[in-house]
Amino acid sequence: MPEPRHEDPASSPKPTQERPQQKQKQQHQPSNPLLRWTPVTLPPPVFLVPLLLLLAAAFYLLLPSSSPLQVQHRLESPQHLPSVQVSYTPPSLTPPEPVAMASTEQTFIAIKPDGVQRGLIGPIITRFESRGFKLVAIKLTTPGKDHLEAHYADLKGKPFFNGLIEYMNSGPICAMIWEGRDAVKTGRTILGATNPLASAPGTIRGDYAIDVGRNVCHGSDSVENAKKEIALWFKDGEAVNWKSAQFDWVYEKA
Repeated sequence: MPEPRHEDPASSPKPTQERPQQKQKQQHQPSNPLLRWTPVTLPPPVFLVPLLLLLAAAFYLLLPSSSPLQVQHRLESPQHLPSVQVSYTPPSLTPPEPVAMASTEQTFIAIKPDGVQRGLIGPIITRFESRGFKLVAIKLTTPGKDHLEAHYADLKGKPFFNGLIEYMNSGPICAMIWEGRDAVKTGRTILGATNPLASAPGTIRGDYAIDVGRNVCHGSDSVENAKKEIALWFKDGEAVNWKSAQFDWVYEKA
């Protein structure tokens, strides 16, 4: 009677335990073969060698016709390096020199007969007072032909001289002396150009005159002529020496 076989359970196969693992592996594998990752071995970058050789040849051809030693000498020579000059000026410790102030002057201003007849004495005086000048002498006078010819002696011989004397002798003239810093030059600016049509708006002639033969007023053109005209139109002692109460509000420094 044959003996029964006793098999070792450790050596016997376990089909029931391996099949689920095979099923799990099959489930994780994608069904599409295109989605599988396959290792790819890239060839060495041999194709870059000819490109680098072409670039080196082009760079060599574009260089100036000189040997490599000369190129190296030029690069190392300090003569061919750009020179940068930096200048530094230390701040000055001395205070700046004060700006020279214009001197106080007197100028002769006359309102001609047309300005007097038109009632412009007040507006013209207001222009000078509003600017800050001080009136030291004023009078209404009819000086006469000889006096006027002496005043316009530099224009004698001009074709308009006789007409000018007749016009100036046709009525009273308001003669004035104005005093202030740079009074001669600034006074001419306030009057405007001799031709009213060329005078800027805001000047006396630019606002109150049109014709050059009726340009309302006269003003000294230089300090020397102002002294001569003041001496001609005013006697000694007629100009009043006084200090305006608004002096310190017009000038910063005396």
